[in-house]
Amino acid sequence: MNQDEMKGKVEQLKGKVKQAAGDMTDDERLHDEGRADEVRGQTQEGLGKARRKVGEVIEDIGENIKR
Repeated sequence: MNQDEMKGKVEQLKGKVKQAAGDMTDDERLHDEGRADEVRGQTQEGLGKARRKVGEVIEDIGENIKR
């Protein structure tokens, strides 16, 4: 897991907490802000996964070239 994936997970968790707090206090703005944070975290995590996969493919290519 790389840094983007970890930061994305944290952002998602932060968003879920805000959503729950918004639901408990009937604060629609806080709930919506939490949803936006969660989506932003999912996007960041997805980009991190893609970067990691690209890095793995490049490493595999490098290993194959060495052979």
